[in-house]
Amino acid sequence: MYELQELDLITLQESAEDRSHDFHPTGFDEYLGQEELKKKLHVYTQAAKMRGEPLDHMLLFGPPGLGKTTLAQIMAHVMGVNIKICSGPMLERTGDLVAIVSSMENRDILFIDEIHRMPSNVEEVLYSAMEHFRVDVIIGQGAGAKSVSLPVNPFTLIGATTKSGMLSAPLRSRFGITERLDFYSDEELQKIVMQSANFLKLQLSEHGASNIARCSRGTPRIAKKMLRRVRDFAQVHNRNVADSELVQQALTFLGIDSEGLCKVDNLILQKMMENFNGGPVGLETIASLIGEDAETIETVYEPYLMRKGYLEKTPRGRQIPHKKLPMLKKKFLGQDTIPTHGS
Repeated sequence: MYELQELDLITLQESAEDRSHDFHPTGFDEYLGQEELKKKLHVYTQAAKMRGEPLDHMLLFGPPGLGKTTLAQIMAHVMGVNIKICSGPMLERTGDLVAIVSSMENRDILFIDEIHRMPSNVEEVLYSAMEHFRVDVIIGQGAGAKSVSLPVNPFTLIGATTKSGMLSAPLRSRFGITERLDFYSDEELQKIVMQSANFLKLQLSEHGASNIARCSRGTPRIAKKMLRRVRDFAQVHNRNVADSELVQQALTFLGIDSEGLCKVDNLILQKMMENFNGGPVGLETIASLIGEDAETIETVYEPYLMRKGYLEKTPRGRQIPHKKLPMLKKKFLGQDTIPTHGS
């Protein structure tokens, strides 16, 4: 008997190994989903390419795992330029940014992930680089120090963030293009799963792909992670085809139910039902009950529960909507009616 393994959503980040074994679109046609955004980016890139100019600075924001980095790589490929990828927290000193920017060739793309986490002193150096394609460097120390303005090749900065509200106003105003990536539909995710399965040489039924898509929380990164775990499950069980039955067994093995809820999602709802009859209850109280920190619950688990209609925020705290109470009462309490607070 196999031990049930929980799928930890916090660790669903792409590793170097995942990227090396994953399908990489090289054009907008191969990139599935985000149709409206793709049309806009196609126009922007083609226009800049026709003029022989760098693409205007661009800010891409939205939840993690939706393909912001992939889109930046596609734009670089379409325009025939190089792309340098780094993250905001990596740029600790101004010299780090100056070294990267000064080494870029004409029309190259600099992609900074989690740009809202970039230190403020580095951000200030970026202003002149974005507007005037120059960087100011301090040479020497003390009274003999002097500022030197160095020219850099015209380039495009593409910033990606999951928290656009944390960007400073001066930095945000310097982006000529601002676009948002939204969650994917189940149909789009099904196509992505089938595309990745073909790349992995895994025979996957359409119904099995639909099951994976439905449980992927609207995020391609999670869908691809699940697909790789389904492949592991099929390989260990010596199955050549991942049909609907095998996929369902694999998802159950991972602790994912038919609604795409993981073990922690269900634990949050269960504690709210058992202890507070569905709420309202404070976030810190929920965190104490399930042994998880409040920030993780708020950023990782709550958004999906709210999108699926299992949770809502009120001035008094979190609570389960009334229309979901009968189903959850039966699931967790085995009762036909909800007890009142006075009973």
